[in-house]
Amino acid sequence: MSPRRTAPPRQLDRFYTVKQAAKWLIPPDPDNPDEESSEAGERWLRDGVNHKGWPHHRFGRRLMFSESDLAEIAQCHRNAPTRAGRPRRLAA
Repeated sequence: MSPRRTAPPRQLDRFYTVKQAAKWLIPPDPDNPDEESSEAGERWLRDGVNHKGWPHHRFGRRLMFSESDLAEIAQCHRNAPTRAGRPRRLAA
């Protein structure tokens, strides 16, 4: 009989509140460090969760984001390369 194998211990992600997640995803503007963009970032995150189905966790009534949730949200909003110049016209 072979020895019993146990699953390796899983490491949990760190969880962030909406306020912490907004600061992590939307860093302050270096040109205007006094501006507080946290409220707009919090609203943006809550709207994304409620209307667009962004990844998140709810612990009771608290909305929380794991590090992997935040990485997925950031990946979805990565800017695609833009094409320079005017768009081509189709030949008539």
